[in-house]
Amino acid sequence: MNYQLYRFCFSNGVHFGSGSLDRAECTFCADTLFSALCQEAVKIGEGTLNALVDHAKNGTFVISDAFPQIGDELFLPKPALYVERKDGGKEDSSIKKAYKKMKYIPVSWFDQYLRGDLPLNMTNAAGQLGVYQMKTSAAVRGLEEPSPYRVRFFRFHRGNGLYIIFGYEGQEEKELMEELLEYLALDGLGGKRSSGLGRFECVPMKMAKELERRLEKDSGMFMTLSASLPEEGELEEALEGANYMLLKRSGFVASERYAPEWMRKKDAYLFAAGSCFLKKYQGCVLDVSSRGTHPVYRYAKPVFLGVDL
Repeated sequence: MNYQLYRFCFSNGVHFGSGSLDRAECTFCADTLFSALCQEAVKIGEGTLNALVDHAKNGTFVISDAFPQIGDELFLPKPALYVERKDGGKEDSSIKKAYKKMKYIPVSWFDQYLRGDLPLNMTNAAGQLGVYQMKTSAAVRGLEEPSPYRVRFFRFHRGNGLYIIFGYEGQEEKELMEELLEYLALDGLGGKRSSGLGRFECVPMKMAKELERRLEKDSGMFMTLSASLPEEGELEEALEGANYMLLKRSGFVASERYAPEWMRKKDAYLFAAGSCFLKKYQGCVLDVSSRGTHPVYRYAKPVFLGVDL
């Protein structure tokens, strides 16, 4: 499989949902991006949507979650593995908490982390990504008094953003992805787009050698870089010797054709990025529709990275 990195440079803030307007995340999962790509594909035509879904189901097109990019440094999720510190764990409790709270690891320090000698000052390297902010808006409905509400969003520091890993079999898949990303960049990604949030420039990046090596490596353990779920027949084998975190995915269907009123998608529990497995699995694309007029797809395919200790 071929791999391409895409950098998302957001001109304004972003609101990636976590259940309410006054909470937000600074990154997004692969299923969020895939749903947005499906919406752009629908605007082009049913044939484009079918091609996108078929490529995803057949595994000729895979996408990772979005991870921090700070300047020239890329970050990966912390593996759900026990890594023994070289100092034997003699540090005080505050240092232990710093390593425990760490969510992302710089790619250039990933080997050191797995060996147990990541410096303490690297545990919060991703904290330089940007800042959370709040703004107050007013909802106006007819002649009613305006109702104020608060929106939390994340603003990236200059030169920082997010990146994804895109895997593809051939030029057809790559051209489709880049066409859809071009349209999506104009519409934006995430919530409160009508307020100017979520718009971005998508910039292809050269694949980092360390990332490419690990993506192609046949390892004793594999970390998923996307929220994913094995097919039913794969699940039992995938769970053997696995270290994983579960992530509940839900939300509303963003389609005017689906139903006359807003309807929720079926909940899905996926393995979060950073979960580690002894064996790879293919994953699936779920239909999470419920009594609507068309399928609603939840992307749950993995991108695996070798993480031998």
